[in-house]
Amino acid sequence: MEVSADGSIGRWKYRQMEVLADGSIGRWKYWHMEDIQACDSLDEMAPNVTEVTSLGSEARLKKLVPPQASPRKPDIVYASVATLLAVHIAALYGLYLAVTRASWTTLVFNYVLLELSLIGMTAGAHRLWSHKAFKAKMPLQIILMLMQSMTGQFTVTNWVRDHRMHHRYTDTDGDPHNAARGFFFSHIGWLLVKKHEEVKNRGKFIDMSDIYANPVLSFQKKYGFFIIGFMAFVLPTVVPIYFWGESLNVAWHICMLKYALILNKTFTVNSIAHMWGYKTYDKNILSTNNKFTEIVSLGEGFHNYHHVYPWDYRSAEFGDSKFNLAKTFIEFFAKIGWAYDLKTVPKEVIDRRVERTGDGSDLWGHKKAD
Repeated sequence: MEVSADGSIGRWKYRQMEVLADGSIGRWKYWHMEDIQACDSLDEMAPNVTEVTSLGSEARLKKLVPPQASPRKPDIVYASVATLLAVHIAALYGLYLAVTRASWTTLVFNYVLLELSLIGMTAGAHRLWSHKAFKAKMPLQIILMLMQSMTGQFTVTNWVRDHRMHHRYTDTDGDPHNAARGFFFSHIGWLLVKKHEEVKNRGKFIDMSDIYANPVLSFQKKYGFFIIGFMAFVLPTVVPIYFWGESLNVAWHICMLKYALILNKTFTVNSIAHMWGYKTYDKNILSTNNKFTEIVSLGEGFHNYHHVYPWDYRSAEFGDSKFNLAKTFIEFFAKIGWAYDLKTVPKEVIDRRVERTGDGSDLWGHKKAD
């Protein structure tokens, strides 16, 4: 508990012990008093707002205070370097073919797949499974799993583990793509080197019981090589060849262009949105609101907001869905009953947080008049 400057007690108003799936005692969960005063019940708050380890072996590890990056000699994984280099070279050739030989049908087809892939990542792997920002019935879970498989970004299980570590140890050595190491590392460099020891040591403290118990995600994990391989690479290549006579050379390299775009659109959230932008909600953290990232990632660019309120299904405060297609997608399925229990943050709670820790900018980055 924190004693305020005026001598009063009570920064933390509520705490709850978490019991893990195996029955063991887990972490204390704390909610900031000003973030719950306007809520009708604690059910409106996130299941993982701020987690502080009070029991277990993690308490013996050194405390990581962001931003933090200890000196480290990178242990390069040359197979990863070769793979990603080959992908981007193929994508550049694909870009050349896109303006010289590819049919408009092939280009439109791959663009649609790209958008669906990003929604699978943002609405599925990110908001549904990483943060439990809403709940989904089985048909929608299957759709989102298949759409996420189109990204070629490994399984949802792998994605969620890395992302939960990112939020728990943001911008420290425990963060897989620690932005404190610079733009290149947080964008793509983290995939080219072996994981930091802090990532490996602390990974065991991430609760993944809900993911392991999910039959859709278990199926994807078991058959991931075939599902991801088919959805991300075989389908986008075969369809143009079979249905409208595109050549294998063009179809494959346009697929590689799509794949490289998906990767880099996603990576902008880890890099650009942790370095450049404005901090309407919390000026004390690296994550920012960045309009460019908002556009290219289909709604993940209000990252300063997201790190303050990660459980909000909108991943942003504003209600305009012009770029936030994942929000529109979720709301559509909520109307037909396949998505439900959509979590949001009350406006008065957001306003209090802006006044308390914001950098003085408004929703769109303009400095507020005094």
